[in-house]
Amino acid sequence: MHWPKTTVQTPQGPKPAIAPLVISASRTTDIPAFHAKWFMNRLRAGYCLWQNAFNAHQQQYVSFEKCQAFVFWSKNPQALMPCLPEVEERGFQYYFQYTLNDYEQEGLEPRIPKLAQRIAAFQKLSERIGRHRVIWRFDPIIMGNTLTVESILERMLRLAERLAPYTEKLVFSFLDMYKKTENNLKKVDPLLRPPSEEEALRLAEGIAQINKSLVSPLALSACAEKLDLHPLGIERNKCVDPALLLRLCPTSAEMRNTCAKLRLQKQGSLLPLAQAPGNDDIKDAGQRAFCGCAPSKDIGRYNTCMHLCAYCYANQSKMAVINGMNAVDVTGERL
Repeated sequence: MHWPKTTVQTPQGPKPAIAPLVISASRTTDIPAFHAKWFMNRLRAGYCLWQNAFNAHQQQYVSFEKCQAFVFWSKNPQALMPCLPEVEERGFQYYFQYTLNDYEQEGLEPRIPKLAQRIAAFQKLSERIGRHRVIWRFDPIIMGNTLTVESILERMLRLAERLAPYTEKLVFSFLDMYKKTENNLKKVDPLLRPPSEEEALRLAEGIAQINKSLVSPLALSACAEKLDLHPLGIERNKCVDPALLLRLCPTSAEMRNTCAKLRLQKQGSLLPLAQAPGNDDIKDAGQRAFCGCAPSKDIGRYNTCMHLCAYCYANQSKMAVINGMNAVDVTGERL
C-alpha cells in the first residue's frame, strides 16, 4: 500500500514518514497486554518507528497524523482499557480482535489469565465500547489427544453462550503448522496437529449449528481459510474490515476511498452496494493469499509477546521472547 508521505519531528531531527489511515496494533505481538505504556507514549508523540522483522536495517517512521482507526489484537486487553478514553479524546476510532480460546486443560496458553477472568474482561470491554467493536476470535482450532471435534464444539458452545450477548461476530481459523509452530507444539504434545479437511468441515458445520441455537446469533467468519464455507453461512473474514471501518468513520472521505467496496448513500446510511470497478487493491497485498483484510500498517514486532502460546507463529522461542522483551524501551520510538 502506498500511504501518503509526511515528515515527523524526532529527537534526531525531521524524518520522512508514511501516514497510514489504519494502523494494526498488532498482528505480531499483543500490544494491549504487554506494551500499552509504549503505545500511549507513541500516541502522544504522534509517530513510531517500525523495523522489518527479517531485515533490521529496513526501518520506517509511521506518523499518526492521518490515522483514523486502530485495530487492536489481544488476548488480555486489560492494561490498555484505562487508556481508551484518551485514545478517543485524541480523535481515533478503534476496535478489538479479541482472541478467547479454551485450551486451559492442554496448557497451550500458559501465561494468559484464567478463562473466567478473560470472559469477564471481554464482557467489561464490550459494555464500555459496544459489542460491534469487540470481535470474538477462537483462533486457532487445534486437533489431537483431548482436542477432538466434539470437545472443541463443546467448549465453543460454552463460550458462545457467555460471549454472544457481548459481540456481533465470531471469527475462527484452523491451525497453520509453520515450522516454529510445529517445533513448539511438539514440546507440549507431539499429537497436536491441524484439523483434516473432513474435521474442518465437521467443525464448521458444528459451529453453524451452535450459532443457530443462540438467542443472539453471530456473524460467522473463517480467517484466511481456503475452504469455501459460504453454504454454511460462514464468510471469509476481513479482520481489518472495510465495512466496520466505514461504520466507525461514516463521514470520512479518506476511509470511503480506501474501502471502496462500500459507499455512502445519499441518506447518510451505510449499505453494501455493487462493487465499483478498479477496487482490487482493497485487499492488503502484504497478507496471506486467502486474507481479505483492507490495507493497514502494522506497528508491532515479533518475539515481544509473553503469553508464550505453544501455537504462536510470531515467537521463535521462549528465549527469543525474553531477549525481545528485554530490548523494549517504553520511551523509545520502536517497540
